[in-house]
Amino acid sequence: MDPYSLSQFEPIALKEMNSVSLLKRIDTKFLTTETKLLEVLPYLQNDYRILEIDENRLMNYATLYFDTEDLRSYMEHHNGKAKRQKIRMRKYIDSDLCFLEIKEKQNSGMTNKTRCTIADLETTLSTKSKEFIKKTTKKDLVLKPVLYNYFQRFTLVNTQRSERVTIDSCLNYKTDDTTKALQKIVVIEVKQEKQNVQTPIYKALKVNKIRTSSFSKYCIGVANLFKDTKANRFKELNLKINKLTN
Repeated sequence: MDPYSLSQFEPIALKEMNSVSLLKRIDTKFLTTETKLLEVLPYLQNDYRILEIDENRLMNYATLYFDTEDLRSYMEHHNGKAKRQKIRMRKYIDSDLCFLEIKEKQNSGMTNKTRCTIADLETTLSTKSKEFIKKTTKKDLVLKPVLYNYFQRFTLVNTQRSERVTIDSCLNYKTDDTTKALQKIVVIEVKQEKQNVQTPIYKALKVNKIRTSSFSKYCIGVANLFKDTKANRFKELNLKINKLTN
């Protein structure tokens, strides 16, 4: 990511940004390339501030996804179930924070994220983590670590309303025996309390002909790295990814 483009934004500190945490929200995603993104950013400089931690604006993340032996979470998404959950551990490397996070997608389209602090990524769930998962999901799930995901992110915060925009690049996946990189694509995610398509980010994306696109980091990783797993639902998205990266 071009450092100069990010330097054009006024900064916001993590503590101040947390007042716009939006753990209950509407998420809207867009898929594009870094080259196209650089054309969008100038439209946003007057209306958004960028998260800055220790003078760093491009942050590194590591995520470990958990699922059942039969990949229930993945299959629920694949089969189009509107109400579904994903369980992950995410390490915010630059701020030295790590959370166990449960994302619940509701029938209404709202996303609820519940999380608790943990010391580090756990390949074996601790008693505390198991209890948190059971209490939050209200299910007694037998889970295993399935997929690692690494990426870089910068975060924009709207100066006028409750809206955050996360922009992820340099996506990499890893299992015990295989890896895959999606280096050229960029995932833009707009997070709002209520969907408002009149905000500057929506207008900038429309001008640049970047359209909404369903994209789950976990599901795309599984669909690409687990070759014997059903993946029909993500075939069209994979074709789009291949077109963007070639």
